[in-house]
Amino acid sequence: MHPPVEKSPAITAAAAIRHGFFGRRGGVSEGEFASLNASRSVGDDAANVVDNVHRAVMALKGGPIEVALATQVHGTHVHIVDKAFDLQHRPEADAMVTNRSGIALGILTADCAPILLADPKAGIIGAAHAGWKGAVGGILADTVAAMEQLGASRANIIAAIGPAISVENYEIGEEMAKEIRTRFPDAADFIITDGWPKPHFDVPGLVLAQAKSLGIGTVESVGGCTYANPDLYFSHRHSTHNNTRAGRQIALIARG
Repeated sequence: MHPPVEKSPAITAAAAIRHGFFGRRGGVSEGEFASLNASRSVGDDAANVVDNVHRAVMALKGGPIEVALATQVHGTHVHIVDKAFDLQHRPEADAMVTNRSGIALGILTADCAPILLADPKAGIIGAAHAGWKGAVGGILADTVAAMEQLGASRANIIAAIGPAISVENYEIGEEMAKEIRTRFPDAADFIITDGWPKPHFDVPGLVLAQAKSLGIGTVESVGGCTYANPDLYFSHRHSTHNNTRAGRQIALIARG
């Protein structure tokens, strides 16, 4: 039985593109990492992680294909997955793009926003990890540019923003708010101060606005707030507030 998965209607309708945003259910991990933890660096048993990623891949219903994963560092580097890509050595990157078939691009998150992208006409796909640093730094724009480098057209790109922490649950400090306003003024409108004693930051809202301003053809939001739904998703902030460790959920996209 496949693990539960959330999908973008627009990408689902695209020919020869398979994708999914997976939560924390449907895997074999136990305890704090129950049950579909996809990260090997949080303290979970490595064999469980391998099994969980395999389960997610098989839920795409495209067969047992390989998965490209990066070492995510909250930056804006985009890695092109070409024929020379070594699946055993993860590059430091927070986004990947490819025109290869038979391989899935994977992004791990636990509050940050996973973004899956596809230009079905050109056969180009992408996946990006947008924490607050990546979002304000322009990780989405850089991912779109890398897809265009491979032959994609932004008017044909479908972008789906997956489950992430909502503005209601993402309180930030005054120093962080000042840094964003000073260094990234285009993101300042997404610092919300009304209704809370401390500022909150709307990362999914910022990414959504960026996607629309970039001229991406279709933009969708998928899933709920990771913090508010700890039974459905891993949330680093929720785990921190409850003195536990957080696993990581995986988002996957593959072409034909």
